[in-house]
Formats: sequence, structure tokens, C-alpha cells
Amino acid sequence: MRTYHCFWLLFWAGQPHQSFLTPLSKRTSGFPEKEKVLVLSGNSRRDLHRSKRSWMWNQFFLLEEYTGTDYQYVGKLHSDQDKGDGSLKYILSGDGAGDLFIINENTGDIQATKRLDREEKPVYILRAQAINRRTGRPVEPESEFIIKIHDINDNEPMFTKDVYNASIPEMSDVGTFVVQVTATDADDPTYGNSAKVVYSILQGQPYFSVESETGIIKTALLNMDRENREQYQVVIQAKDMGGQMGGLSGTTTVNITLTDVNDNPPRFPQSTYQFRAPESTPPDSPVGRIKANDADVDENAEIEYSITEGDGYDMFGITTDKDTQEGIITVKKALDFENKNLYILKVEATNTHVDPRFLYLGPFKDSATVRIQVEDVDEPPVFSRPAYIMEVKEDVPINSVIGTVTAQDPDAAKNPVKYSVDRHTDMDRVFNINSGNGSIFTSKPLDRETLLWHNITVIAAEINNPKQSSRVPVFIKVLDVNDNAPEFAMFYETFVCENAKAEQLIQTLSAVDKDDSYSGHQFSFSLAPEAASSSNFTLQDNRDNTAGIFTRKTRYNRHEMSTYFLPVVISDNDYPIQSSTETVTIRVCACDHRGKMLSCNAEALIHPTGLSTGALIAILLCIIILLVVLFTALRRQRKKEPLIISKEDIRDNIVSYNDEGGGEEDTQAFDIGTLRNPEAIDDNKLRRDIVPETLFMPRRTATARDNTDVRDFINQRLKENDTDPTAPPYDSLATYAYEGNGSVAESLSSLESVTTDGDQDYDYLSDWGPRFKKLADMYGAMDSDKDS
Repeated sequence: MRTYHCFWLLFWAGQPHQSFLTPLSKRTSGFPEKEKVLVLSGNSRRDLHRSKRSWMWNQFFLLEEYTGTDYQYVGKLHSDQDKGDGSLKYILSGDGAGDLFIINENTGDIQATKRLDREEKPVYILRAQAINRRTGRPVEPESEFIIKIHDINDNEPMFTKDVYNASIPEMSDVGTFVVQVTATDADDPTYGNSAKVVYSILQGQPYFSVESETGIIKTALLNMDRENREQYQVVIQAKDMGGQMGGLSGTTTVNITLTDVNDNPPRFPQSTYQFRAPESTPPDSPVGRIKANDADVDENAEIEYSITEGDGYDMFGITTDKDTQEGIITVKKALDFENKNLYILKVEATNTHVDPRFLYLGPFKDSATVRIQVEDVDEPPVFSRPAYIMEVKEDVPINSVIGTVTAQDPDAAKNPVKYSVDRHTDMDRVFNINSGNGSIFTSKPLDRETLLWHNITVIAAEINNPKQSSRVPVFIKVLDVNDNAPEFAMFYETFVCENAKAEQLIQTLSAVDKDDSYSGHQFSFSLAPEAASSSNFTLQDNRDNTAGIFTRKTRYNRHEMSTYFLPVVISDNDYPIQSSTETVTIRVCACDHRGKMLSCNAEALIHPTGLSTGALIAILLCIIILLVVLFTALRRQRKKEPLIISKEDIRDNIVSYNDEGGGEEDTQAFDIGTLRNPEAIDDNKLRRDIVPETLFMPRRTATARDNTDVRDFINQRLKENDTDPTAPPYDSLATYAYEGNGSVAESLSSLESVTTDGDQDYDYLSDWGPRFKKLADMYGAMDSDKDS
């Protein structure tokens, strides 16, 4: 329904006039419309008078989105001073004047030239004025009026997002908030229901619902399970006009994801698992993996495995692989097929994060049975002990058995075992072993005082498979027997004063024994029988493993006897008794009244050994003479004239090897003519000045080809001489002076003149430039000498 309005704009002139309405000159098609006139009148219907203002106006209303072919009529301006003779001109200015809105300057009719959109601009403010066409002066003051665009429902609701994303936990209660969607309508909310939006759900039932006024989406179904369906797509419609028929609408999509909760316990896919493990599996090695499936994800699917019972509870363990959530069964202790070959375990899988809200669904754990079969493998022999300790007396004869080691094959086959000694542990081969029964016996004499412990390694290997072997350490302790006689603890050399008194102590003796004594050593000291009666000294045993030597007479004379040798017998008390005779050296010396030695015939007692002063002087003189001779020889060496004194001295360099050669009769040792023509060399000729030292036949050297490069030729000759087994070590001439055929300069060697007749002209050397100046001067001077 379209509403029609009539707007009056009255113009009050200075003199009162009767108001009137000017008929429309042109009507727009579409809807009947009352005439809108701006009237210039002397009095109004109520005969009102205004002296300061000549215009009275009301705002115009114009419908948006006009679809007619003609201009849309807005209204009409009219002045009381318009006599209809065309003397007045109506002018329109302001928003859109002359573009959107035009006026007939003669009649004052206002029309809209374009479709208007209220959402772009809802109000236009214009100014109207009537002027005298002849003078151009306004006959009325300018005044403003408003054209307000009337709204129609031409905009559908628009959602703030094209796609909404939301998530809620699975198993949520009915009515749980999910997300709120919002749509806006650009139409005028103050006019009708064009902007009143109502929400409804087009897709997503019966899982979700939407509140029609707020756009809040809620769950509508109980116990939605993520494991059954995780993603939902809901389509929401927003419709204006309060949802009435004919209203415009818009839609949006809401993607709803169910997040996981721990509502599923772990479950083993099978009740029994079987694994095999060789008995040689080392501890901490994996045997197998098992996995319980959990329909949940992330931390809700984390599982912890444990062994709850079984006969292998202490033999095996289980850990959880955090990446795969698998249970890894490992060996805790060494397996033995012969002892037990089957283990049965009960393994339990439990969720680590349990949600108390879902405990009513049952225990969140599961169990399975694991059977582990131990497989037999060929194992090396096993010794009866991890280590052996044996004892043997040091005086046992060779080939005496000192102990036995025992090893056997743990396998059911019980293969025979052979024994051997690891010789890296018994380099001297002191011990040996019976390969059949493992008895260890000595192969060399033992000495406890040399080596107390012998640590060897015994190897036991299967006869049928020697690779299956094992080792065991054997510690052999050598027990002591009394086979060493006691001896002095040190070398005793003492002195006695000439003025010594009888029964005076001059030396205390002590002894040691290399043997070991469990009850402690007890030594006895006595003089040897041959010295007991005729000795000038006596010996007193102190019964504490020491003894003292005393003088027997009052005075001693070093000129009569300067040194006494006193034999002393030392015995132990072990079985068998061992004794030895040691000698004490006693020198007679002069002493003062306090017994301090002054001089003695044995200078070694008071002076250290050394060289005399005369010997040192003789050695020093010899060193000085040697230095003088060496210095003189060096000076003579420096005075020798060098081979080439200066750069101006140009001569052939001769290196002497002290080999005179064959003299004039030797026509084969050095053939200078071959330098010019190396192709004429005869390698088959042997030297006559020396005896050949090899039985190899001389090797024929390939002749140089014509125009051969000099460098290639020299390298060829060098290689031939280096590899020739017949090359002599004596002085010889190897031809390296070949220049090559076709040289412009020909040969420059002065040796060539030997094989040529007549004089040579070297004047051409002056034409070769500064590089050959020295040669030109040298050979030019020779020619001058020859001419003179």
C-alpha cells in the first residue's frame, strides 16, 4: 500500500492575496498523487499575517527506487507575485539541484531525474527562490526546504560472516550454547517492518535449533557422539518483514565440530597375544608390541600398560610408546630355555585421563593374556663358577695339578667341551690345562718371592662348534715355603778404634728373610765355627732379630792388621731351617779420646772416589789441542780458490770424479763427435778401461727422429739412462746436447770444431742482438788472436 501526502508551502506577500493552487502541468504515471504546491498568498485559511517571512514550507516525501519511465514528480513552487505573464523565474539550488532534481523555471514544477536510494542518502536539503526575469532581482527571499526519501523494503538481511565456525564437546546436554549469528538489514528500522529480522534453521535439524529473535544456536539432540559423526553443517536464514511472506531473506553456513571427551575405554582387539624370544635375548631388549584401541583422540586416548599377574611377572616388563600408544614388552632377566620355556602374562591397558562424568559407562581399562615362548639357541659352555681362586706351594714339582675348572654345555644336546689357557694371560707358559677334564697343572717352577699371584684366563669351547666359547678368570696364589735363608738387611762395613777397650760395642746387626712367616720371623746369630775361637771380636745375639759385635781385646794396631773380616751365621726357625753366612768388614782406624775416627788406612771410608788434579789438567790440555787443530783446518778450507772467480770468467765447468780414463789410447770412452750427430752413437761398444760389473746385455737406444723437439729428446735420454740396468756407475758421458735438426742458429758448441776442418766465422753473432753480445765478444776476440 502506498501512502499519498500533500505538502503546502505558502508564500506571504506584503499585501494580502487570495491563496490558490496551480494545476499540474505534467503528471507522473504510476500512482495518483495530490498536487504539491508552494503557494504565495496574502492571507491563509486562518487569515494569518507574517511581516518578516514570506515563505512557509513543509518537507516533501519521495519514494525510493522509482521504476517509471518518466521523471518522478516532486512538487511545485508558486509565488503570489507570479501573474502568469512569465515575468518571474524560479531557481532551485542545494543537494542534487540541476542533477537529481530539476525545476521548470516558468511553472515552478520540481521533478526527480534518477532513481533514489534511501540507503545511500535519505534526505536532500534544497533552496528555492523566485527572481524577476527582466531585472534579475529576487522578488522573494531564498528559503530552504527538505526532500525526504521514503523507504521501501529493497534490502535483504546480511549476516556479519559468510561462514561461522564453532565447536562443542560431544555428549553435551540439550540446549547447550553453540554460537550466535547476527544479520543486519539496511532498510529504515523506524518505518514499517522492513528491517525487522527473524532467524530460522533451514539445515541441521534435529541436531541443532536457533532462537528466532537472537540468532543463538543450541543443541537439540541428546548424546551426540563424536566417534559416530564429528562435523555438522547448519544453514541459518534471516528474513525481514518479521518473517512474513514477501519479506527478503539471507542465509549463512555454520560449521560445527564436536570435540572429543574421554567417553570410550581402551579395548584390546584380541584377548591373547603370542610372542617368541630366544633365550639369548639380552636384558632390556624388546620381545613384542601390543596395542589397545581407543576411539578417543589426543590425551583422551593416552594409555598406560602394566603387567598385573603371571608367572613371568619378574622376568618381563612393559613400557608405553608415547608416539604410537603401544605397549612394548621387554626382558628384565636372562632367559633360560632349559629352565623354563613358556611364560604367561596378564597385561592391562588403562586410560591415564579419566573423565568422572562418564564413569557410568564402565571401567576405562582392558586386559589381555600374553604368552611368551622361549626358544632354544646354541649357547656357549657355562662354568660352574664366575671365577676360580686356587693356591699352590712354590716348591711343587713341575706337572703338579693345582686345581680343576668345570664347564658344561647348557643346551639339551650337552655337547662335549674342551679347555685351553689364554696365552695372552700366561705369556711365560707357567701353567697348562688338560683339555679334557679342565685340570690345571704347572709347567715351570714357581717362586713366590718373584710373583705372588698368577692371573690367567681359561677358555671352554664346544668341540663340535668352537665358536661357542666362554672364558673364566683363574686367580692362582703361590704359597710360601721356607726356601730362602735370612741375610743381612744391608751391607755392613764398620771400624774399630786402635785405642778401643775390651767388650766395647762397635756394630749392631739385623737380618731380613724373603720368605713369609705366619708367626713372625725369629733369627739367631752366631760366629762361624772357624772364627769363634780365634776371632778378635765376639758376637752377642739379642734375641730380637738383632745382634751386636763387641771387641775382645783392649788395643788394635792398624799397621799390624788394618782390616778384619768377621763371618756371621744367620738362621731362621722355620721348617726346614735355612741359614746363611754373611761377612762383616771391620777396619782399624785412629780415633781421638772420644772415639771419633781421625784417619784410616781405607781412604774409601772418608773420601769419595775421584780423579786427581794432574789427570784433570791432562784432559783439559788435550781438549785445547783438538780445538786448535780443528780451527786451523777450517781456515785452510776457506782459502781454497773457487772454481769460478767472477762472472767474467767463462770456462767449461769440470767436475772431478778422480777417474783418469784411458788416456790417448782410449778412443771410445768419450767421443766428442757424437754431440753433433747423436744418431751415430754405437751403444754396443763396451768400455775398455774398466771391467763390466753386470751380465746384462747392452740395450740398444732408439735413434732420435728427425726434427725431434729438444725437450722430448732430453727427457727420452734421461728416462733411458735412469731405467737402463747396464748403466755403469763410473764416469761417463751421457748425450744431452742434441739441439734438434733444422736449427737456424745451427750448433753453438765449441766442441764441434774438433770434428770440422778450417776456421769458423762468428761474426754473425753480432747480428743476433744484445742477448748474444757476450758470445760475440768472446768468439770475436778468439778470431783476432788467431789472425795476429
